[in-house]
Amino acid sequence: MAEAAKETGPLVLVADDVPANVELLFDQLHTLGYRTVAAFDGPSAIAACFEHSPDICILDVSMPPGDLGVDTRSTGFEVCRRIKRDPRTSRIPVIFVTALNDTGDRVRGIEAGGDDFLTKPHNRLVLGARVRSLLKLKAATDALENSYRQLRELEKVRDDLMKMIVHDLKSPLTSVLATLELLGDGDFGKLTERQRGAVSDAEGKSEDLLALIDDILEVARIEEAAVHLAPAPIAPAALLAELLHEWSHRFQQERAKASLSVDDDTPVFFADRGLLKRVFSNLIQNAVTHSAHPVELTLSARRSGDSVLFTFADNGPGIPAEYHEVIFRKFGQVASGAAPRVRSSGLGLTFCKLVVDLHGGMIWVRSREGEGSAFYVQLPISSAPADAQTPFGEQASPARTRNAPPVP
Repeated sequence: MAEAAKETGPLVLVADDVPANVELLFDQLHTLGYRTVAAFDGPSAIAACFEHSPDICILDVSMPPGDLGVDTRSTGFEVCRRIKRDPRTSRIPVIFVTALNDTGDRVRGIEAGGDDFLTKPHNRLVLGARVRSLLKLKAATDALENSYRQLRELEKVRDDLMKMIVHDLKSPLTSVLATLELLGDGDFGKLTERQRGAVSDAEGKSEDLLALIDDILEVARIEEAAVHLAPAPIAPAALLAELLHEWSHRFQQERAKASLSVDDDTPVFFADRGLLKRVFSNLIQNAVTHSAHPVELTLSARRSGDSVLFTFADNGPGIPAEYHEVIFRKFGQVASGAAPRVRSSGLGLTFCKLVVDLHGGMIWVRSREGEGSAFYVQLPISSAPADAQTPFGEQASPARTRNAPPVP
C-alpha cells in the first residue's frame, strides 16, 4: 500500500490493481490539491478505508478479490457494499472507475451504494469536478449528522434536567396539597366562605400541577422503558360501550351527547386492553373538554382490511390543518386566542401515539377549524408479539401521522 501524499487537502483512496492507473490518478489528484493513498486489491482497499478514513474512494471495478468471496469483475462492487454497510465508513463517497461503459455495471454499482462513475480513459477536469461535487455533498452530510447528534445530546440533557426538576417538585407539592386539604377541612380553624373558596381554588391548581408532573414522568418512563404488551381478545362493540358507560356521568356534567356505531362484521382483535382504554379515554376527554359548548360525540368501529378502524368524531371547535402533526408531538398544543377551558399538558396525544405505534397501528386526525374533528385509530387484528420489548420512543414515527390512509 502506497504512502499518503504530503499535501494537506482531502484524502482520496485510489484502488486499482494496475500500478500505472494508480500513478495516473495520483498525478491528476495531486495537481488538483488532493492527498492520496493507494490499494491494489479488494481486501487492502477495505483495510485502507478503516485505517485512513479517506474523504472519498475511487474504486476500479475489476481487482483481485482475495478472500472477499466474489469474482474479479465484482470486487469493486463488493468493496463498496462493505464500506457502505459499516457505520464508520458508510458516508464515504465512492466513484467507480471502469473500462466498460455498460449499463449493467452502472446498475450494479448503484445497487452496491456507489455515488458516481468514471469511464476509462477519463478526463482530469471531469475527475476534478466529480470529486469536488461529492466532497461538497459529504461535507454537507457530515455537518448535518453532527448537528443532529448535537441536537440529540442537547435534548437528552434537557429531558434529564426536566425529569430531575419535576421529580424534585413532586414531594413538596404533595405536602402543599395535604396542608391545603387540612385547611379546607377546618383542621386549623373555621374558615369564612371567602377563605374556603381561596383554599379550594389553590387546592385545585395544585392538583392540576401535580397531574402535569405525573404526565411528564409517565411519558418519560414510557419512552425509556422496554414495555411488554399484554394482548388479549377485545370485542370493539363491548369496549366502546364500556367506555360510554364509564363516561356517562361526565357527559351529563358537560351536557355532551355520545352515540355508538359498530358494524356487525367488525372482528374481535388482540391488543393491550388497559393501554388501549387509556388511549380512547384521552380521545374522549379531548373532545369533551376542549370546547366551550356541549359537544356531540360519535364513537364508531369497523373492519378495514386486516385491521379494525376506530373513529372518534365530534362537532367541537376543530383543529387548524397546520396543527394536525404538531398535536401528536410532546407538549404540542393548538395555539388559540381563547383561554383553554382545562389544563392541558400537551402529552395526552403523545401517549396515544406511542401506544398505538407499539401495537403496530396508526393514529391520525382529520379536522377543519370550526367544523369539528375526527380522530382515527387503526389497529391490526393480530397485535405485535407480546414478548417484543420495544421502547415506545423508538417506534414512534412522524410518518404514522403524516401519511394517514384515506378514510371513505
